[in-house]
Amino acid sequence: MLLPRMFRLRQRFDGPSVTDVAGEVERQLAQLRLNERVNPGESVAITAGSRGIANIPTILKGTVDHFRRLGAVPFLVPAMGSHGGATAEGQLALLARYGITPESVGCEIRSSMETVTVGTTPYGFPVHFDRNAYSADHVFVVNRVKPHTRFAGDIESGLHKMLLIGLGKFAGAQLYHRAIVDHSFDEILRAVAGHVLKTCRVVGGLAVVENAYDETARIASVRPEEFATREAELLREARALLPRLPFRDCDLLIIDEIGKDVSGAGMDTNIVGRKFDDKKATDRDEANCKRIFVRGLTEATGGNATGIGIADFTNERTVAKIDRRATAVNCVTGSHPTAAAIPIAFPTDRECVEAALLTLGLVDPPDAKVIHITNTLHLAELWASERYVDEAAALPHVEVMSDPAPIRFDETDNLLSADR
Repeated sequence: MLLPRMFRLRQRFDGPSVTDVAGEVERQLAQLRLNERVNPGESVAITAGSRGIANIPTILKGTVDHFRRLGAVPFLVPAMGSHGGATAEGQLALLARYGITPESVGCEIRSSMETVTVGTTPYGFPVHFDRNAYSADHVFVVNRVKPHTRFAGDIESGLHKMLLIGLGKFAGAQLYHRAIVDHSFDEILRAVAGHVLKTCRVVGGLAVVENAYDETARIASVRPEEFATREAELLREARALLPRLPFRDCDLLIIDEIGKDVSGAGMDTNIVGRKFDDKKATDRDEANCKRIFVRGLTEATGGNATGIGIADFTNERTVAKIDRRATAVNCVTGSHPTAAAIPIAFPTDRECVEAALLTLGLVDPPDAKVIHITNTLHLAELWASERYVDEAAALPHVEVMSDPAPIRFDETDNLLSADR
């Protein structure tokens, strides 16, 4: 089959960044005047999530060090719902893959799936909270703020979600996602997180916003009473800084890797589309990709292939790396079973590409609009097919880096990675 010719391009994004991460953590925490609320000898549970956040070991260590200087006794709790196979050991292993260990952050990590019930929402279901965190004198929340991959609102993924899903552990995450079927995400989020803020001794939060280059753009300390207003402001900033595909319409999007360290949905649906429908774009999506081909999983995702069901094609080597249990637990807990569905898989990438191009209707394969990316975190440089040449030349933030050339396969008929 004749295939599209591809050229390399570079995008320029607005990229504010924090150059001294440890120093900024200390400056922000100092603004909270935690010495007025935390006494020497008191324990502080600090949350550690399941996302691949830039500089997260440094951010957590800076937070630990600050509380130690106050004479407090900080410890970390994995706050990641059902991730890590919904086991205490799996969550510790997941943190370690992100470089978060007792040695790197300078304190104990207490991992357990046990929760306590701290109250009942107005909707009649209980509020779960991590037992280790509840046993502490104070709780401090650290998380990245960014758009959610399935839900839209003033507050999406950030400090509130950590109180809701992260510290709710498997029991809470499963229950709240079930509740979202009957109530809106915003209703459940505000009800549960609001109750936690009132009853679980939350002393503050540290919100992280990243730029389009997967770098730390802002670190912001947040008082408990300001969680709602401040997080909404930071979400608007995070949304403006998201990377984008250079073109809205795409016949075939090729993604080298997906994973929980990249996005909660494996691939960020705010970028590839399909936020509201796993298999097609809606008029609310910013990108419209007719077909998506996923070539692999990240190392840090540990076989959790959540989001593979959003793709239309994959290869057999990716399927072989899937941890079926971890993926199933994560997707069932999130009431998103289709995200675990395995798409059509072929032995080689060439077969996947050819099959995908045959499903585009009357588009001749050599004329297809194809985009090839590493993952949805790294979009500064990518490959695009010849059909985009004129459009790319007209975009002020895009630099064309090569002439169109035959699509690049190795000797085994698998594609070369987009970052090469």
